[in-house]
Amino acid sequence: MVANFRALLLCIFAITFMLSGCASVNDVIAAKESNSEGTTAFYDVSQDQAWDIAKTVFRWEGSDAIEEHRNDGYMTTSTGVGFLTAGTVMGAWISTDTQSNGKTKVTVITKRRVQTNLVTSLTEATFQKRFAQAVAMVKAGQTLPAAAPPKAN
Repeated sequence: MVANFRALLLCIFAITFMLSGCASVNDVIAAKESNSEGTTAFYDVSQDQAWDIAKTVFRWEGSDAIEEHRNDGYMTTSTGVGFLTAGTVMGAWISTDTQSNGKTKVTVITKRRVQTNLVTSLTEATFQKRFAQAVAMVKAGQTLPAAAPPKAN
């Protein structure tokens, strides 16, 4: 009886996992193109500075290789499997916004690789907080460190 119950639970888990689907970088790009998702903030830095800051933030948060599409104004990356997550796929879009006095517009989208995961490696809110922290460092004349500094409050 217990063995049958375990087998049933295993089958339910396997079916749920298969039906949940996996997100890819293409899903992040599609979400941006449909303007249906993402978190946007405006920063008083140049596009070049914002580009370097975005790459730095992704690295601080443990991203894998960053794929840069500079001519199209975006970069994508991901994180691998962790203790509580199957990983996250992410993208950042950087552009100059003419309606905000020339500030740089930064939009980030993150997606869990497996939709049933409760945890994501990097949230959009965390990216924007880290980005703002890095902007403050740049404005203070500091060099962005390779290793992540303590999180700002």
